Amino acid sequence: MKTMKMTAAPMLGGKDFLSLGAFQPDEIFFLLEEAMEMKAMQKSGIPHPYLQGKLLGMIFEKASTRTRVSFQVAMKQLGGDAIYLNKHDIQLGRGETIEDTAKVLSRYVDGLMVRTYGHDLLVRFAASADVPVINGLTDLHHPAQVLADLLTIYEKKGGFSGLKLAYVGDGNNNMCHSLLEGAALVGMDIAVANPEGYAPDPDVLENARRIAAATGSRIICTTSPEEAVDGADVVVTDVWASMGQEAERDVRLNVFRPYQVNAALCARAKTDFLFLHCLPAHRGEEVAAEIIDGPHSVVFDEAENRVHAQKAILKALLGKN
Repeated sequence: MKTMKMTAAPMLGGKDFLSLGAFQPDEIFFLLEEAMEMKAMQKSGIPHPYLQGKLLGMIFEKASTRTRVSFQVAMKQLGGDAIYLNKHDIQLGRGETIEDTAKVLSRYVDGLMVRTYGHDLLVRFAASADVPVINGLTDLHHPAQVLADLLTIYEKKGGFSGLKLAYVGDGNNNMCHSLLEGAALVGMDIAVANPEGYAPDPDVLENARRIAAATGSRIICTTSPEEAVDGADVVVTDVWASMGQEAERDVRLNVFRPYQVNAALCARAKTDFLFLHCLPAHRGEEVAAEIIDGPHSVVFDEAENRVHAQKAILKALLGKN
């Protein structure tokens, strides 16, 4: 497997991992290289207990399959352990302040992963914690997932230079936001297509454009899914109604129907395009079964890569520099 060689490893120990946009391009490439190295070791049966004796606390306010399992598996395979903390099982669910919870848990564990709703709550939590805090998902960002997406693209395409990623659907979405920042960081072009009124968060978009200006990435925002997918090497979508948006589901189904990723739309992409989706997927809504279950889909490789990408994050933040 082709690897990316760094002149020097960046110093990431003790940092938080709240959004991709808080990192430098060399730091993201370092994490990708680490993920590929540990994936190769796992596939070869080589132990890599870099976090022997370390403990990760995992707080979940939102339900989870891949995030919970992949972080727990990653810690186990790195020689450490993880504790699952549901908001109803800890004092946070009974009125204890975010700040107090962060300070107390910092005395018990070596790192904390939080999957919650408002990103501002995560920022407050991290500000009070004395150990690294990792974003397992907020309404604004999903950086651990997008690091796995970048790993998948790199494995399949051999690099990022000259590639175009098309994101089709809700632009004001945590996946879209992290993809904007992630694509900009690695120098990959990205086109976002969303209906009127569902554009990306202006602050996130501004930050992504700032990064792109330095890396040479091109960012296109449009209401036309056809324009976004034209010549794309990678096509990505996400559910039309995320957790917490159930009351808007019927309205969103009508608004987003023209944005379904299907064979007609993907005919505009490169003939060897990849299809990515963070899962869970709703076949017949944001994506047609012919695409997600077809030959261009790499969604299960993408899901597996959550483990390897998160190993890189955990090792870099919780391990020794």
